[in-house]
Amino acid sequence: MVAKRLSTETYIQGILAQDRVILSRAITLIESQAPQDQLLAQEVLQGVANQPTNSVRIGITGVPGVGKSTFIEAFGNYILSKNKKLAVLAIDPSSVRTKGSIMGDKTRMATLASQPNAYIRPSPSRGSLGGVAHKTRETITLLEAAGFEVIIVETLGVGQAETAVKNMTDFFLLLMLAGAGDELQGMKRGIMEMADAIAINKADGDNLRKAQAAQAEYQNALHLFPPHEAGWKVPVGICSAITHKGIAEIWNWIEDYVQLTQKNGYWYKKRQEQRKNALHEHIAQRLQTMFYTHPHVKEQINILESQVIQNQISILQATEQLLSVFLGK
Repeated sequence: MVAKRLSTETYIQGILAQDRVILSRAITLIESQAPQDQLLAQEVLQGVANQPTNSVRIGITGVPGVGKSTFIEAFGNYILSKNKKLAVLAIDPSSVRTKGSIMGDKTRMATLASQPNAYIRPSPSRGSLGGVAHKTRETITLLEAAGFEVIIVETLGVGQAETAVKNMTDFFLLLMLAGAGDELQGMKRGIMEMADAIAINKADGDNLRKAQAAQAEYQNALHLFPPHEAGWKVPVGICSAITHKGIAEIWNWIEDYVQLTQKNGYWYKKRQEQRKNALHEHIAQRLQTMFYTHPHVKEQINILESQVIQNQISILQATEQLLSVFLGK
């Protein structure tokens, strides 16, 4: 819960004035579970939602141990060298399960965090993954209103979170690691199909040749996938945060992608589709919250759960009874 709330107008004006302290307090407000904070957060979001923005939202994911944080630090510093304002958000699926705090992002990206045009923030760790995604999307709205031109959303593992991040970003970068056995083993086809680019990280020293071999394997594998719906040819490259090899090339990919998709209209179509999906996700989340917090549902649900477990009634019967209670039938 926020210790001391500001007025709606103070939050809005502070965000638009690019005040980092007020921006951080506004993000904390969004993360709050308190009903009064949620109401105020929606007023703030409404106040900044229609600000013009030319932001690029980049999703970055990869297998555990691929070096995402080190890569993002090197990549982020390169973006800053282009006189861009950069924000980095992180979604940690494990924190959803444990309800614990995620890794200290500023500790992991110390040099990037110290840059005046960079802002690093963990995504909220409470609630379902859908709730986390929703809060991250709202945080992006605040960051764009505060003038951030590049927003990186990092996921800390390969799994369900990737779909959520893909659905709120413009460009999805998949980092891979060479020399870990079969290059395609354990990598779900769906994750590769979501990628707008693939980069083999840690391509330095003795690992450089392995990275080049992995690059060829992934390039061959991509021929088996359907064409990208934007008419974009998914590139595969190698990179190193230590030698900075490939960092500039990845940024060039993103610039080329933005230029192509804005020219052919895919960029705007995708943003519109994402907003529509966000609406339906929010409706589903609100209905779920209303259902499980309904006093009569809370009275009945444990009883019906027990009956389902003991096979006394069917799942369908229990569902219909609970919905009838919820709807007051």
